[in-house]
Amino acid sequence: MRGSPGVNVLIVESDAALAGLWSGHLERMRCAVDIASTSEEACDRIRERRYNVIVLDLDLHDGGALSVADWAELYEPAARVIFVTNTTFFSDGSIFQFFNNACAFLPSATDPADLAQMVNHYGAA
Repeated sequence: MRGSPGVNVLIVESDAALAGLWSGHLERMRCAVDIASTSEEACDRIRERRYNVIVLDLDLHDGGALSVADWAELYEPAARVIFVTNTTFFSDGSIFQFFNNACAFLPSATDPADLAQMVNHYGAA
């Protein structure tokens, strides 16, 4: 299935293999994808470019995922954030109370094709 052209996506993920897997699915849907592996790199990318969707792993190795979410909300308020995690933290849905730009909360093991469809949906909106 083809995606919407012009959807700019930032993947913030410490696991390079997982980020690459997600990126490949998104690029096949004609999304423009950047990858950041640290919170500092993610904030730099948000400063440099506009994104429609940010896929943000809450389990970043440097522990700065919530800082990235705050930064995105302040400097890229139109971007929708899809949070992913392999833990049960925020599984009660409270993430949506803390971040106005949160649009989804998914397990890291979500099928990459399903994640790509969600990114395309929120990015085209």
